[in-house]
Amino acid sequence: MSDNQVTVVGWKEWAALPDLGVKRIKVKIDTGARTSALHVDDMKIFFKDGHRKVSFRIRPYRRRTDLSVLHECNVIEERSVKNSGGKVEKRPVIQTRIRLAGKEFPIEVTLTNREDMIFRMLLGRQALIGRFVVDPGRSESK
Repeated sequence: MSDNQVTVVGWKEWAALPDLGVKRIKVKIDTGARTSALHVDDMKIFFKDGHRKVSFRIRPYRRRTDLSVLHECNVIEERSVKNSGGKVEKRPVIQTRIRLAGKEFPIEVTLTNREDMIFRMLLGRQALIGRFVVDPGRSESK
């Protein structure tokens, strides 16, 4: 399959975040969200060697609190995002690669607390455009 071919995905899918050491995470495909969002714990923003960085812990599985990955990366910007409750909050944005439905590509992701949400990650429109079409009657494509 060529990289410029559009792939059909369902409303929820399994993905990987290879740069962050996450081999498998369930994502909700959210065409209502502009930017993708990832649930993280223990987030700390700091400066190192003149660069703004963020350290955080990812728990890819909601019910497995014993499984987590600690990571540190550059903050590319802070963005104001409306959360699921309708309130605007400032979130750090990182760039990372995602592997989904046989494609691997870079995405921008905001880091936030999604503890009360079912999905650890939302994949927004910016990551979908030109790559995927969403079939809301389908989930977890093969």
